Amino acid sequence: MAPLGIPLYYGRSLPECFQLFDLYHILTTDHETVTRITKEVVEDFAAENVVYLELRTTPKKNEAKGMTKRSYMKAVIDGLRSVDTVDVAFINSSRENCLESAVSSSTHGKIERKRIFIRLLLSIDRRETTEAAMETIDLAREMKDFGVVGIDLSGNPVIGQWETFLPALKHAKDLGLPITIHCGEVPNRKEIQAMLDFFPQRMGHVCCLEDEEWRRLKSLKIPVEICLTSNVRTERVPSVEFHHFVDLYKAQHPLVLCTDDPGLFSTSLSNEYYLVAVTFGLNKGDMLQLARKAIEHVFADNGVKQYLTEIFEDAQRRLGLQNMHHIP
Repeated sequence: MAPLGIPLYYGRSLPECFQLFDLYHILTTDHETVTRITKEVVEDFAAENVVYLELRTTPKKNEAKGMTKRSYMKAVIDGLRSVDTVDVAFINSSRENCLESAVSSSTHGKIERKRIFIRLLLSIDRRETTEAAMETIDLAREMKDFGVVGIDLSGNPVIGQWETFLPALKHAKDLGLPITIHCGEVPNRKEIQAMLDFFPQRMGHVCCLEDEEWRRLKSLKIPVEICLTSNVRTERVPSVEFHHFVDLYKAQHPLVLCTDDPGLFSTSLSNEYYLVAVTFGLNKGDMLQLARKAIEHVFADNGVKQYLTEIFEDAQRRLGLQNMHHIP
């Protein structure tokens, strides 16, 4: 795990980061590597005691190595199945099994094997054609029984046109697939306004919004995925102290702390919570509620959400915070 905080040398510009992402894409075009990376990512988050994780991945094709988008996703599933340090729940499990695990670990004092719920978001890369994006949506529909719960639009924000991805995103919406969109990583008023018009279930980053767009985001109450370290390192914000997290938090806007890419940005989920706590003066109760409120915005089913809620209720009791009220 990286040291807590952000190193004095912030790192790479946004264009440099996407040059590295291009290298990542080259490295993840054989099945064995995809399986290994998936396994290691899950184990890293489980080591932080993460109990629910949404992984985004862009299904890739590599004809030279016999890789299709479908076989790529099979390699991801193989990675989930190969994790042996923690129980990985990615196929819909019964409510009774969830409750049994929670009760036995929290009330009977047994040392239970850790469990982590994994849900997958299939990403549309902004470099893709409309046809390729539609293929990803259809694959997501086929894989709903294997933990795929939604769609992500991401990639280099200066590449591609919104109109290229819109038919696929509309198709996903018609299928009932939740959607999250990387929005406002660079100034682009026309695209940002179009994304707000589309009204996805979540938005990521939202760093470069004008006042009018900012007011509209708040009025729509679209949950925001906050990535502090990523935004500082890519110079989207000057420092953590000036991050728009604090404005959204004070406005009681729905938000979720995220890592973006932990390896590229040398961070962890624990580090993101640490940064929020020390920078903005949040106490233990504030942090518990911040994490708990995120349950409302995940793409899991109600059974998993209830299971996660019970974990937080148990933690609240153990921390002596029973009288703490919910953030409205």
